[in-house]
Amino acid sequence: MKPQRFLLLGSTFLAILFFFSTSPVTSQEVEDEKDFSYESGSETGPEHWGELHKEWSACGKGKFQSPIDLFDERVQVLHQLGQLRGSYRPANAVMKNRGHDIEIKWKNQTGGIWINGTKYDLKQLHWHSPSEHTINGHRYSLELHMVHQTTDNKTAVVGILYKIGRPDPFLAKMEEYIKKMEDMAESEEEKLGMVDPRDVKKGSRKYYRYMGSLTTPPCTEGVAWTIIRKVRTVTKHQVNLLREAVDDVSSL
Repeated sequence: MKPQRFLLLGSTFLAILFFFSTSPVTSQEVEDEKDFSYESGSETGPEHWGELHKEWSACGKGKFQSPIDLFDERVQVLHQLGQLRGSYRPANAVMKNRGHDIEIKWKNQTGGIWINGTKYDLKQLHWHSPSEHTINGHRYSLELHMVHQTTDNKTAVVGILYKIGRPDPFLAKMEEYIKKMEDMAESEEEKLGMVDPRDVKKGSRKYYRYMGSLTTPPCTEGVAWTIIRKVRTVTKHQVNLLREAVDDVSSL
């Protein structure tokens, strides 16, 4: 049985967070999907990730793995967490098709967030469809991850969930580039010019926080997760663009 974790909800007035006693550790995602897949039942599918490389053993044996269900009955409210603190600015960025997702990576300093007095710099963002995290068992159409790191490579991720509805303004700006990703090799990068992380609408007053792991190999634990409580909207067309770019044609 996995150890019990408590979910804390954080905000200026209210906050949610799963917490256990640990410190963030050095972690780095695998950049492409050559050695693993999301196909259930395949030799390289999620149930076998921990067996593919010894460095990936946490995928099968880890005790604090992400994603999780953000279940209200395990929530502790911590008013002292306060509003999510961050400061961003525009910087040069590129877009890349990593096979399992579409990534935007910043080439220069673009600001970041502060957690418990530690600065985490924004490095990249990417999307998953459907969402990896669930809220009270409900899975959403899309999830965006903003990946931040300290100077010694400790990781903090801000996650935003989306349901089908009005267009997402940030994705709308990226659509012409996402369309190009379907025909680009995984090693290629598309220059985007200046991209402002502040264009990602997220909110920061209420959020879930817990300590977990990377959601792709090597599934390293000690990642500080912040999931924005407000669920934003995205169109079916925008979600399908992201899915088609990585050859995922499953229906919403």
